[in-house]
Order: sequence, then C-alpha cells, then structure tokens
Amino acid sequence: MSDIAIDKPNLTARTVIAGQASLAGQRGGVRGFLPFVGPAVIASIAYMDPGNYATNIQAGAKYGTSLLWVVVAANIIAMLFQALSAKLGIVTGQSLASLCRTHFPRPLVLAMWVASEVAAMATDLAEFLGAAIGLSLLTGIGLMPGLVITGVITYALLTLHNRGFRPLELVIGGFVAIIGLAYVVELFIAPPPWGQVAHDAVVPHIADAGALMLAVGIVGATVMPHAIYLHSSLTATRMPVTNDADRRRILGYSNREVLIALSLAGLVNMAMIVMAAVAFHANNHDIATIETAYATLTPLLGSLAASVFLLSVLASGLSSSVVGTLAGQGIMQDMVHFSIPLWLRRLVTMAPAFVVVALGANPTQSLVMSQVVLSLALPVPMVALLVLSGRRNVMGAFVNRRGTQIAAVVAAVAVLALNMLLLADAAGVDLF
Repeated sequence: MSDIAIDKPNLTARTVIAGQASLAGQRGGVRGFLPFVGPAVIASIAYMDPGNYATNIQAGAKYGTSLLWVVVAANIIAMLFQALSAKLGIVTGQSLASLCRTHFPRPLVLAMWVASEVAAMATDLAEFLGAAIGLSLLTGIGLMPGLVITGVITYALLTLHNRGFRPLELVIGGFVAIIGLAYVVELFIAPPPWGQVAHDAVVPHIADAGALMLAVGIVGATVMPHAIYLHSSLTATRMPVTNDADRRRILGYSNREVLIALSLAGLVNMAMIVMAAVAFHANNHDIATIETAYATLTPLLGSLAASVFLLSVLASGLSSSVVGTLAGQGIMQDMVHFSIPLWLRRLVTMAPAFVVVALGANPTQSLVMSQVVLSLALPVPMVALLVLSGRRNVMGAFVNRRGTQIAAVVAAVAVLALNMLLLADAAGVDLF
C-alpha cells in the first residue's frame, strides 16, 4: 500500500495516508475521522432506494405520520447489522461472502450464491425502474429509453471503482446529499406539524390491518441482502492494519460512521412519509405509485416540489443501481471465485427491468414484487453474519459479546418473521 501511495498519489492513496496518520495519533477530531468515512455512506443508499419511496409514500398518503415510529425501529435494526458487517471486514480482512466460502460446506455456498444472484436481479429491477421512472417523468422520454440511459450512466459511474475506493465514495456521497437536500426543500415548501411528527416518531400506533401490513413492509424491506454483503467487502481491505489496537480504533470510526450515515438515511425515509402525509393524506389523496405522486404534487405544491421529488427519485435509482451492481460483482468473486466483465454483469442484472417494461407490466407493482423476492433472499446473509461474527475462531478477541449476539438474534427473528408476513400477504393469505 505504501508503494501505491508513492507511485500513484491519487485520491485513494491520499486517503489511506491520512487514515494511517489518524491511527498514529497525528490527526484528530473531524480531520481524523474523515479518512474513514465512505463504506457506511455507500451502504446507506440501500435504505433510500426506489423501493423505499414506494412504501413510504403509500404509508404517508394513507396513514399520515402515524407510522414514523416504524422507520425509527427499522433503522435501529439496520444500524446493528451494518455495524456487524463492517466489523467482520475490519477484523478478518475478508468479506462476508469470502468467509462463507471458507467456513461453510460448498453445496451450501453454491445455494447461497444462487440466492444472492436472484436478489441482485431483484435489487436491480427496483433500482433501474426507479431511475427510469424518474428520468421519464423529468424529461418526457419513454421508459425503455430511460432504462438504456440509466444503464449507460451507471456503467460509467462503476468505472470509477478502477481508480480506487475514494472517487466512488465521493460520488455516492454526492447522490446522498442530493436526496437529503431534496427533502429539506420539500419540507420547506410544505412544513409539517412538527409536534405531531415528534410524537409519532416515538409512540407506536397501528390504525388497522392495512397499517400493520405497511409497517411490515417498511421493516421487512429495511435490511437489504446486498448491503450486508457489501459493507464487509468495503471495510475488509480499505485501510491496512497490523495490530488489534488499530482495529479497535477503526471499529470506533466505523461505528460512528454507521450511526451518522444510517441516521441520515432514516431521516430521509421519515421525510418521505412526512411529505406524503402533508401533500396527500391531508388532502385525502390515496397515492400508490411514484407516477401518481408526481402528477398529484404539481397541482398541490407546485412544479418545484414535483421536480425536486423526481430529482431525488432519479438520484436514488442511479446511486442504488451502482451500489447493487458493485455488491453483486463482489459476491460472485468472493463466494465462488468467478468473475465476468463488469459490462456483462450490468447487462445480465438489468435484463429483468427491460423485460418488465417490454411486457407492459405496471412499474410500481413490479417494484413491490421485487421487494418480495428480496425478502426471500434476506435470511441468507443475516444468518451467515450472525453465525460468523459469533465464532471466536473467526473473530478472535472481537467476537460478538453475549448481549450483542442476543440483540442481533432477536432483531433477526423479528425481521424474518415480518418478512414471512409480507410474503404471506403477497400470496393472498388473509392474515387479519
């Protein structure tokens, strides 16, 4: 790594040098923390993808701000699992996918890989469709050309990874900033009753069976399979370490970043619900799709609010598509030691989105179905992460403490149980 720093004094190398200075005590405060910011920011995009838009808009339009507390609870669970994934990479120097290949039987690993590839396609379906919908409504072009343009843009962004980790981290951070600022503007245009917002964020309330199923959907789609895999991959070789003292320092920085990045993602999700509550619920509009939300926002709040909304959807779709593809490529390489050109992977995983549009299927309904597929794949990385991070022969002195392991198991059981409810509801089972 020192040779890279000397021969190629690029942005990534400079970040590594700054990080090593922080570990040596030569940089402190915010300057000491900044070199370690990036992995959780990238992972946080999974919690602001177009699938979240569809669920949150529907929740706000139908039930106002009463389901905000669900977002808060779901975000706490997400923080726990992303922190565990980051820790696994930092401590072992390997990704979750790589450790699965080492410690689990090969037939199980192959089955896990197949499930992960299906999840990658489902993830891309939601993200590509979201970006294409945003681009189509923003520019007036059709969905199919929107998909093509989205594919070209995301591939171009993915090539940044060839220059090291830092350029892509900064670009994804820019997308996160766009999404966050978009909702600051939305809340400025249509300010909510802040007292009610604060109350509903901490006081649980379920109005009826429909609200319960929406709550299940919010929680069930929160912990994303590819985000769990990816976070460990991003932290595994990002900053060179030689001793446990440095690992503990990096873990401290990592936990801080997870807290900040996912708190911001949680606030964005809350803002989505609040905006829908103010614009739609207060005006008795039952909104179920992104397209309808855009069409309804224009007469209610004006063209600026509608355009800002679409800009955030586009930023969400593009950035989450980049992150999803990056995760899928890493899982394939680390889990089965197989690699294909990035452009080919991009074509394969985006194929379902083209099929959906070509067949004339409802884009928003397809987004919902993609979340069902992700729910089926979710147990794979969650359980693998709990097993591996709880093994002393893998983690050494950094093995999960008993309290942490119990909390993670309880959270995993809760999320998986809610996912089963979501799948049952999608299958037409009358649960309530």
